[in-house]
Amino acid sequence: MKMTRSFILAAFTALCSVLTAQDTSENLPFKNIPEYPNTFNEGTVAARLVDALGFRFYWATEGLTKKDLDYKPNDDSRSTIETIDHIYGLSKIIVNSTLQKNNEQQKENLSYQELRQNTLKNLKKASDILRQSQDISQFTIKFGSTEYPFWNQINGPISDAIWHCGQIAINRRSSGNPINAKVNHFLGQVSN
Repeated sequence: MKMTRSFILAAFTALCSVLTAQDTSENLPFKNIPEYPNTFNEGTVAARLVDALGFRFYWATEGLTKKDLDYKPNDDSRSTIETIDHIYGLSKIIVNSTLQKNNEQQKENLSYQELRQNTLKNLKKASDILRQSQDISQFTIKFGSTEYPFWNQINGPISDAIWHCGQIAINRRSSGNPINAKVNHFLGQVSN
C-alpha cells in the first residue's frame, strides 16, 4: 500500500511538472515577434531589435534536451547551457539599462527552464520600455561609476546575444536536435 501511494504521488508530481513546463512555455513571450508599430522612431526601432533577439532566443532554446544542453564543440568552448547562462547575463544588462539600474555581478544557480524564462521576460520588459520611449539616450549601461551610452547596448549586449543564439542553433543541430524547420526568422513567425 505504501509503495502504491508513493508511486501515485511520484506520478502526480511528474505530471504536474510536465504540465507546468508546458504551460510556462506557452505563456513565454517571443514565440512570434509582435506586430510592428506604425511609426518609426528610435524607441520602436530599438524595441524591434530586442524583439528579434527574443524570437531567436525563444526558438534556439525551445525543446532542448540534456544532451543538447551539455553539448560543446570542443574543450575550449562553452557548452550550450553555459551559453544560455551567458545570454541571461546579457539580458540583465539590457533590461537594467531600460530600468536605469546599475549592473551588479551576481552569480545565480538557475535551471535551464529558469534561465530561459528569465531571459525572455527580461527581453520583453526591455522591449516594452523601449517601444514607449521617444528618447533612448537615457538608457545608458551602468557598471558602478562607469556609464556607457545606448550605442554600446547595440554593439555590445544585444549583438552579442544574437551572436550566441546562432551558436546555440549550431550546437543543437550538431547534437541532433535542430531548430523547428517551420521557424521563419525573416517574418518572425512559425508557419503551420
